[in-house]
Amino acid sequence: MADRPEDVRITDLFDPEYNPEMVAAFELLEPVVAKIEWNADKVWAEAMEATGLDDVGDSIHVEPLDVLLNCYATTNTLSSLGKYGMWSNLVDFAKNKLLVVDLLNRHPEIHDIEIERPIIIAGQGRTGTTHMHNLMSSDPALRTLPYWESLEPVAPLAEQGVEYEVDPRWLRCEEKCNSINDRAPHFRRMHDMYPDHAHEEIQLLGIAFSSMLFETMSLVPDYRDWFLATDQTPFYDFMKTVLKALTFLRGGERWLLKSPQHVEQFQPLMNVFPDATIVCTHRDPVSVAGSMATMVTYTSRFSAEPSRLADVGSYWVDRFETMLHTAAEQRSIFGPDQSIDVVFHEFMADDIATVEGIYAKADQPFTPEVRAGMEQFMVDHPRGKYGRVKYAIEDFGIDRAAFRKRTAAYVDQFGVQQEGD
Repeated sequence: MADRPEDVRITDLFDPEYNPEMVAAFELLEPVVAKIEWNADKVWAEAMEATGLDDVGDSIHVEPLDVLLNCYATTNTLSSLGKYGMWSNLVDFAKNKLLVVDLLNRHPEIHDIEIERPIIIAGQGRTGTTHMHNLMSSDPALRTLPYWESLEPVAPLAEQGVEYEVDPRWLRCEEKCNSINDRAPHFRRMHDMYPDHAHEEIQLLGIAFSSMLFETMSLVPDYRDWFLATDQTPFYDFMKTVLKALTFLRGGERWLLKSPQHVEQFQPLMNVFPDATIVCTHRDPVSVAGSMATMVTYTSRFSAEPSRLADVGSYWVDRFETMLHTAAEQRSIFGPDQSIDVVFHEFMADDIATVEGIYAKADQPFTPEVRAGMEQFMVDHPRGKYGRVKYAIEDFGIDRAAFRKRTAAYVDQFGVQQEGD
């Protein structure tokens, strides 16, 4: 792309330069967040008042919500904006659960819908999963989850049954995306988000409050420990029920799913989606760790205390390494008849050919129309259209050679090509 913006290096990654409006916002929110009572009753009371509903359904959410609330009540890592944002997120997820339960109560036939043979992309962030996911979403035969729908899977009661030229949920999502890009203009260089962007189902898992999403939003090591020690099968099963509800509301046959969370949850995936085709993506661990840590650190500049931003990056290098080894150890859970490994350098060399191989593995028709749709998608959404961010794992105090040695077995196991040495 001749007109693509030049690559940039974020010079204030660990010491953000806030504009006067943001400084004022931090100060304005201090007395507001000081009044927050971090308990579940308050979360549900606010959600019930907003939705006009009071049936929370089953109790699957109770334990993870309590763990999260305790983390937020005792943390010293969040800014005032971060605390306000975490509270708002909890209330939003509670509202979504109330709306999902209400829909299921009124339409119990939703439970009879089958989610058959989904294609699930299970790869670390920064391994090409987003490009793959959105490229494949250009095929109308596959049902994906647009970002606007992931944020509000069921419309508020006042908007249900009303004809709109543009869904109000889409408009609210557009406003959210614009706000993110205004406050963090380099984010779209790393992960372009827009209302129709094919999004991860971690938002749907968040409705039951068990999702890696919460780790990406703040440092919550106690929640991480609970998450890793707890069988996630019931939460994946709940997510499957939400997929049934979305199928009921907006149609679709074969689902295309994607989330980095899945790389350490292969057994729950197998338990809940035994007929799925699993696409495992792989890239040089040094590049992935540096890129992931940079992105999460950058997006945390408003939610985290500035003095803790270096901790955010270090946390994600360590977390990535744990996930990497778990994925390698558990890879054999999926047999060759229902899974495929994709290495980054081959995907980048010929992305459509790679996708065609995935379709063959999944027994999904790859027609000339499908190919044409994907080619047009790449014209409309060229990779790197906003430029790229330069990053280095050394920025986070990590010795490159030592990290390479610790991840060498993974590189050998999957034939990953090393980058940048």
